[in-house]
Amino acid sequence: MPEESIQYTIRKSKRAKRLRLAVYCDGSVIVTTPVGVQRSIIQDFIFEKRQWIYEKLDFFRGVDTRTIRTFAKDDYMLYKKAALALVTQRVEYFMKIYGYTYNEINIKNQKTRWGSCSKKRNLNFNYKIIFLPEAMRDYIIVHEICHLIEFNHSKKFWHLVEKVLPGYIDIKKQLQSFDLVFK
Repeated sequence: MPEESIQYTIRKSKRAKRLRLAVYCDGSVIVTTPVGVQRSIIQDFIFEKRQWIYEKLDFFRGVDTRTIRTFAKDDYMLYKKAALALVTQRVEYFMKIYGYTYNEINIKNQKTRWGSCSKKRNLNFNYKIIFLPEAMRDYIIVHEICHLIEFNHSKKFWHLVEKVLPGYIDIKKQLQSFDLVFK
C-alpha cells in the first residue's frame, strides 16, 4: 500500500498511563493519550505504528462490514446475566483443575479488554465473551485464572495456561484477529 497520510483523532484521558492506538472498522484511528503529552510525541508514535495502522485499514477495506458485530449500550444489560452464568460455570470448571481461589466474578462493558484479574483476586470479564467461540472464551477465562498465581506474563504464567490449553498459542492468535471485527 502506498503511504498515505493518516487521519486520526486524539482523546486525552486523565486515567491513561501510556499512548494507546485503536483502528476501527469504519476506518477511524483513535489515539488515547495521557493529559500533557506533547503533539510531537503523538506524531512520532503514529509514525512508528504506521505500518500496523495501514495493515488494519487494509483489513477493514477488505471486510464486508455487514458481517461485523456492533453493540449498542442496551446490549450490555441484555446479555450481562447470561455472560455471568456462562463465565461462572467455566471458572468453576477450571478452578477444579487449578485449585485456586478467587474473590468474585464481575461482568463489565469494556471497549478494549476481554478480561482482567485484580490484586483483590477479582476476575473481570467483558460481557461480549458470550459471543465468542468456546475455545476463545476458555482461553480468556484460563488466562485470567492464571493471573491469580502469576500476576505477569512470564514463562511460568504461560506454562500455567498451557497446563489446561496446550494449543493456547493458536487460540491467542485467532482471538487477536477476531478482536478486529468484534468490538
